[in-house]
Amino acid sequence: MMQIENLIEKAEEALAPRFAAIDKTAFSVQKKVMEAFWKHKISETHFGTSTGYGYGDKGREALDSVWAEVFSCESAFVRPHIVSGTHAITIGLFGLLRPGDTMLSVTGTPYDTLQGAIGLRGSENIGSLVDFGVKYRETELNAGLDFGGISEILRGDKSVKVVFVQKSKGYKERLTVKSESIGELVRLVKSINPDVYVVVDNCYGEFVEEHEPTYYGADMAIGSLIKNPGGGIAQCGGYIAGTRKAVELASYRLTAPLVGTEVGASLGQTGNICKGLFFAPHTVAQSLKTACLAAYAYGSLGYEVSPKYDEERYDIIQTIKFSSGEKLVDFVGGIQRGSAVDAHVTPEPSEMPGYDSKIVMASGSFTQGSSIEISADAPLRPPFTAFMQGGLTYESGKICLMKALEKEKLISN
Repeated sequence: MMQIENLIEKAEEALAPRFAAIDKTAFSVQKKVMEAFWKHKISETHFGTSTGYGYGDKGREALDSVWAEVFSCESAFVRPHIVSGTHAITIGLFGLLRPGDTMLSVTGTPYDTLQGAIGLRGSENIGSLVDFGVKYRETELNAGLDFGGISEILRGDKSVKVVFVQKSKGYKERLTVKSESIGELVRLVKSINPDVYVVVDNCYGEFVEEHEPTYYGADMAIGSLIKNPGGGIAQCGGYIAGTRKAVELASYRLTAPLVGTEVGASLGQTGNICKGLFFAPHTVAQSLKTACLAAYAYGSLGYEVSPKYDEERYDIIQTIKFSSGEKLVDFVGGIQRGSAVDAHVTPEPSEMPGYDSKIVMASGSFTQGSSIEISADAPLRPPFTAFMQGGLTYESGKICLMKALEKEKLISN
């Protein structure tokens, strides 16, 4: 145990400049959130519940306005009825795309669970975009976005209606996309065809940087409230933020044409969502510090980690590559043992809806599946890479990592 404590102490000394930079960004984003609350006069009256159709729900309307303000865009909607990030992205894509249109993914094949919604997996594709006559193309993300390849496709294929960016790496060994780079993409796309929408899967990326992709002109940024922007407080929900036209079209898919955001009972969740947004900049900072600590600790033991402890980060995900499935499962089990909830449970690889490999997952969270709390998951397939994210507090994240490190001999892997 003393060896682990010494390693952590050494790590924290090395990480002091990185932690200071994380705190600086958190302060900037927190100020933005506070100013939005002040501008839209958030009060206790907004935290009341509505039922049925939810007509005239002032809390829902105020929250939408605050969200748009924080995301530096024209419009947004935030709803507890959205069950996941994949659900939110599906709402956005179906809102914008029509039969004969093409969706161009510029960050390679999207995350596993979204592939079914697009129609890239499954023999029948029932209910997918492909089933509705939408076409799909992609370019790979290598050292960065392939601006030359994207430009060539846009100039040669006038059916492209959505350029899709998955900001985070998902279950891939690739870089996370910086919001400024998405801004460069927006300028390129709009210079070729201003009617093409740039849509960003923003999951795991919110509040890691000072500005969101919508600040740089993205038509739509989409995410889940049980990840970064819910701050560990929101118990469910998702959001779509962006240009007025794009958000309106998505809202028609959320409910019905010409109804859009005018309905939707809050069911008493508005207060939790507002409180989660209030906590989110700080909580994301805690998660980032936990990730940096993991990168230093496991990197110093010879494991391949990404990002490295001193590299810039654009999402909360930390990857650690293991030499075998057994070592991977051991690490995930260590995170579970250090969690506040279900620490006595041993994670076992199992089938999960939307994935084509068995998944092993540690998620000792107060809200089921909440990635911002602390979790580690991975498909049980080579390369055996763990994807760790979250940490409601840095202190609890450190304890989790110390539990995971107990099985290490603290020598090179």
